[in-house]
Amino acid sequence: MNDFIWLVRREFWENKAIWVMPACIGGLMVVAGMFGNVEISTVHTKLALLRTGDQQSELATVLSLLAIGAVFWAALSIYAVWYLLDCLYADRKDRSVLFFKSLPLTDSATVFSKLFVALIAIPLVYLVAADVSALLMALVISVRTHSVFGNILWRPGLWAQQQVLWLYVIATGILWYLPIVGWLLLVSAWAKRAVILHAVLPPLAIMLAEHLFTGTHTASLLFRDRLLGGSYSAFHHPINFSLENGAALPSFWQLADPVGFLSSAEVWIGVLVGAACIAGAVQLRKRRTDA
Repeated sequence: MNDFIWLVRREFWENKAIWVMPACIGGLMVVAGMFGNVEISTVHTKLALLRTGDQQSELATVLSLLAIGAVFWAALSIYAVWYLLDCLYADRKDRSVLFFKSLPLTDSATVFSKLFVALIAIPLVYLVAADVSALLMALVISVRTHSVFGNILWRPGLWAQQQVLWLYVIATGILWYLPIVGWLLLVSAWAKRAVILHAVLPPLAIMLAEHLFTGTHTASLLFRDRLLGGSYSAFHHPINFSLENGAALPSFWQLADPVGFLSSAEVWIGVLVGAACIAGAVQLRKRRTDA
């Protein structure tokens, strides 16, 4: 257990972008709130909140928190892909893999420590960064406008739902995207150069071959659904709501569909494919020492 913890700490030492990137994104958001053009006076803000009512104010809260979360989630997705493609390849490229093989550490522990960082540690870092950024932005905007405008970003009930939403999306994302994660790890352990091309070209070749020889698009639809369908499959759909006639905003508990997600065959087939790719990455790690 101590060895695994040290391996995870090593990833944070060698990949400072894990925490530097979300810190920079959050800092830019706070600076934008601090020096941006906030055209809301105290009187106008209070009148607007009175006119819109509680439901519209809740909607503003939800949209604000989702916008902040979406920025961090997009950055997280891009960085996680880069990290997975580079983590095993970089060890072979700089030959540090030889040093770590001389230590009493198994290749399985090394691969799983990188998997843990990509799937759990990095998303949690971005979750904390998103929370801190939203709180600071609410404080800054409140001070600038001398009003309660910052309260739009601070509602304890909706805030708690956002935390559960983040954790739910992380948990379901781990299962749904495991075949993609496993494939990227496998490529990182196998490719000698141009890891991005090695990761992208095989799926493109499969889609092109299917189109040329059969005229169908099954592989294209499969890859599309796996890339874009994670969040969609984890929630009830279609997701519709209306504020007319005093209707309340749906809560996270009404939108989430964990039973439907966990009972989906697509999820567990993907888990099996991802596990096979991860096992292949472990075997390649044992055999390859150079890039």
